[in-house]
Amino acid sequence: MISAFEKSDSWVILSTIEKQIKEKIERIGVPLKDWDISINYGIKTGLNEAFIISGEKRKELIEQDPKSEEIIRPLLRGRDIKRYSYEFADLYIITTFPSLKIDIELFPAIKQHLLSFGYDRLKQTGDVGARKKTNNQWFETQDSISYWDDFSKQKIIYPGIMRIAKSNSINFPRFALDNDKNFFFGNDCYFIVGKNLEYLWLLLNSTLCGYLFRYYIYSFDQTGFKIFTDYFQNLPFPIDNDLSEIVDLTSELDYDKIDKYVYGLFGFDNFEIEEIENSVQQLLNSIS
Repeated sequence: MISAFEKSDSWVILSTIEKQIKEKIERIGVPLKDWDISINYGIKTGLNEAFIISGEKRKELIEQDPKSEEIIRPLLRGRDIKRYSYEFADLYIITTFPSLKIDIELFPAIKQHLLSFGYDRLKQTGDVGARKKTNNQWFETQDSISYWDDFSKQKIIYPGIMRIAKSNSINFPRFALDNDKNFFFGNDCYFIVGKNLEYLWLLLNSTLCGYLFRYYIYSFDQTGFKIFTDYFQNLPFPIDNDLSEIVDLTSELDYDKIDKYVYGLFGFDNFEIEEIENSVQQLLNSIS
């Protein structure tokens, strides 16, 4: 016996047990759009080679002018995000956001660094060879980044395109937690701020979340998923729970224990758990 439900403009056929799992998830879970969280994308500079710098270049700019440190922040890219964690690649971003109304004359070393890439390439006029047309100044990032203060909060980070490699299938799904409230991100990342982030972090890295991807997130180029917020925010998870249990889970990060905890939130039985785990494994095996 099979059933079906509509996913955008396509139809997904469900077996009896899949329908049973889906109904339980949607009865108990609350879509992320109804949580007390907000989701934002990373920084679009319009010219990454000028605004994203190495640790060595950061040191050089600060030596030239110590004030430079005020607007240089550590950066994570999508490829740096791992399951539960991240790997910092010693990259930094110059945060001349239009919303900050920075006077570039106060940062002479950064001004000269940016100009070394050519004023015609930096200007935001839409001319050939220049950045797209905006009302921003030549030394500013392409986007205004009015939510810049969210970068200094605890946050969950994830890549906009979540690729899967058969050789490292345990690295799926991938959501990192920035407890240091320190990192900024490029435009290949999204991030979440709000309440109960450590709890949500466990849910998003669970095998069950990987299972939900097949229904809520579109596959991309047969190698993974492109995580549009319009779809991602519909992922349903329990929101009202006793969070005392997660203290040990977040310190140990034992994948099996976390999966068991998440399955327990939904009350899945052994047959449903087996279906979920087999389904995710089949998904990983199908990635080219």
